[in-house]
This record gives sequence, structure tokens and C-alpha cells, in this order.
Amino acid sequence: MNSFQCKVAVVTGGGKGIGRAVAGSLAEKGASVVACGRGERPDDLPDCIYWCRADVSAFEDVARLRYETERVFERASIIVNNAGVQIEKSVVESTEDDWNRVVGTNCKGVFNMCREFIPSLKTAGGGSIINVGSISGDAADPNMALYNASKGFVHALTRSIAVDHGPAIRCNAIRPGWIMTGMADSAFAMAADPEAAMRDSLLRHPSGRFGVPEDVARLVVWLASDESEFVNGACITADGGMTAASPIRPGLM
Repeated sequence: MNSFQCKVAVVTGGGKGIGRAVAGSLAEKGASVVACGRGERPDDLPDCIYWCRADVSAFEDVARLRYETERVFERASIIVNNAGVQIEKSVVESTEDDWNRVVGTNCKGVFNMCREFIPSLKTAGGGSIINVGSISGDAADPNMALYNASKGFVHALTRSIAVDHGPAIRCNAIRPGWIMTGMADSAFAMAADPEAAMRDSLLRHPSGRFGVPEDVARLVVWLASDESEFVNGACITADGGMTAASPIRPGLM
């Protein structure tokens, strides 16, 4: 894999979960990393990662994020749009505030980041954008209507950016499955019997386990590298084989 020594990565939602793993993995490869989130810098964030407080749903915050990145590191070459929120409700139960929160972060946030950074990426000679989508954008999880729809938007926007801005910009998406973060815990907690739901879900994973943030981070590193230079406009599933499997559970045949 090529050196990341001259690359600068911006990771949204970089304070915890998948974003934290992505930021750490890119830094370990030698990239300069800017991580952002809506709160203060996490106390245990490695010193080598530059923190910028920003809400990606606010365009002025994204503009400031780009300014800070270029002030400190001159330019960005990798953008990882990971920030996201999840609300466990059906369409009928969802409120306008729910809409604004989910669509504001998951859709508008990705749009804001891409619109703000694409011109400077092109000026600097090109770059790679990696959007974190979800298998829920293709196969809907129950009672997560806005989240499901928002991830479908991310996948479609990914393809549009690749078509409109290639070859200077490569834009790909990752569709994680059950990655054990706070979001997954919240989803399982909705079940009448969360432990039974987890056991049932695990049986549907040919990999024999749930995912961890590092599984996604390794894929981000590859997509950000020159090793994947012919991959553009792709939505790559990382779910341990869950969506490849039949609904028939092992041991019941």
C-alpha cells in the first residue's frame, strides 16, 4: 500500500465509534488527520489527530472546517463522511424535528462536506471521498424509516459525485452492516428480547461474528489509497455476509 505521508484526511464524526477507528487508522498509516464532531475534543483522542468542533449540518461550520484544515495542513486529499444519527421510528411516528435531525446530518451533512471540499480537492490535484452509508439504505430495517432513507441518499449521491467529478475525484461509499457501536446497541434495544434478537442476527452472519469499527476503518484505508485507484462510484458492503445469506437460519434445514 502506498505511503500516506503526504496525505491529509478529514474525518467527520471522528470522536467515537467508526469515525474514531477511521481517524486512528489513517493516522497510523502516516496521514495527517483532522477529526470533527459537534462536541469538545475527546480527552482520549490521540495527540496526533487535530480536532475541530463542527456540526456538518451547518454549512458555515463546514466552511470553517475547510478553512482550519487548509490553515493547518494547506490542503485536504481524503474526505471521510462518517457523521450520522439514527432515530428508531416509523414514518408515522417521526416528527419534523426528527426529519431535521436525521436528514440534516446524514444527508445535508454529506452534501455540505462534498460541496465545500470538492473544488479545493480538484485544485490540489484530486482526492478521494469515502461516504459511510449502510446496508439499511438498500434493505430497510424496521422502525428506522428516516435513517434508511438517508442512507439511500448517501449511496445515490456517491454515484453522482463519481460521475460528475471523475477522474480528479474518486467517490465511493461503504455499506456497513451490524457494527458494534452505540447505534447498534440502540437498534437491538428496540426488540422485545434484545438478547434473543442479537443471537438471531448473529446466526445470519456467515462470518460468525458482528463487525467492529476497525473492520470499516481498514476498508476506508484501502479506498483512500492508490491501491484502489480504479474503484470509483462503488458502494461496497461490509456486513460479514449477512445480506448475502438466505432468511433461512442455519440449523433449521
